[in-house]
Amino acid sequence: MCMVIFAPIFAICAFATCGGYYGHLQVKVDCADRRQNNRSINIDFGYPFRLQQVHFKAPLCKENRDEIIFLEGDFSSAAQYFMTVGVFAFLYSLLATIVYVFYQNKYLKNNRGPLVDFVVTIIFSFMWLVSSCCWAKTLSDIKTVTNPTQVLLLITSCRAQENKCTATEEPLWSRLNTSVVFGFVNVVLWSGNIWFVFKETGWYKTGQRYPTRSASGKRSGSMRQRLYSESSFDQPEENFAPSRQNSFNLSKGDFDHQLQRQASINQTQVSFSLPQTYLGKPVIYDREDKVASQGPMIFVNEM
Repeated sequence: MCMVIFAPIFAICAFATCGGYYGHLQVKVDCADRRQNNRSINIDFGYPFRLQQVHFKAPLCKENRDEIIFLEGDFSSAAQYFMTVGVFAFLYSLLATIVYVFYQNKYLKNNRGPLVDFVVTIIFSFMWLVSSCCWAKTLSDIKTVTNPTQVLLLITSCRAQENKCTATEEPLWSRLNTSVVFGFVNVVLWSGNIWFVFKETGWYKTGQRYPTRSASGKRSGSMRQRLYSESSFDQPEENFAPSRQNSFNLSKGDFDHQLQRQASINQTQVSFSLPQTYLGKPVIYDREDKVASQGPMIFVNEM
């Protein structure tokens, strides 16, 4: 979606600032013999920057005639390549916008649309990177060739110390500098769009299955580990329970033995036999079925 909104705009800005450029350079030659004074020379150049075809006339101070001088260098290849990438990127962005808006179902059918879009986006990202780097280097060379100091060295009269040559106007490079900036902005834009297009492909959806399974495996593993830790924590309780039960049984046996001794002592006074008992608050009766005394209650179960 970000490509649909911004890619056509930045593509237009890139090739428009480069393609419509015209530079103007003006120098002035003053001859020492005063035959030709304040002679202004205008030098115009522009896209596609075939500077070897740009020529101008300069006065020969020692002779009453002019010489024809050509600039140096052919920088059309990098400039035209940058323009071509910008135009095709703009056209593809418009086509992608139409497909996204009006043909979304056909775009997603059989996963062919996202795959083609993914490959084309990678290609344009690489082309923008190469073209922007080449154009930035070429622009630096163009500035060097059209530098007023370099141009004045091409004029024969200016190489003589008695003559005076100055540059009155220099080219403005802000527009070409802006085109380089827009070129690298397109590199970032198209490179970032690779991820968004990749998410629409079947490769991304296939790769999403494995993290889900691993997450469930991690959850089941953590659950098993927690259950194991809980069972290991309960083992001391289980080991401790028999010992506690045994100690309780031992104390109970001692207490039963004591009760049996007490029962044998009071057997002459009680008309019924003493059985196995459990502790309460019993009432002991005498022979007349009256309460003699209250003590620990003993309930009898005859054997």
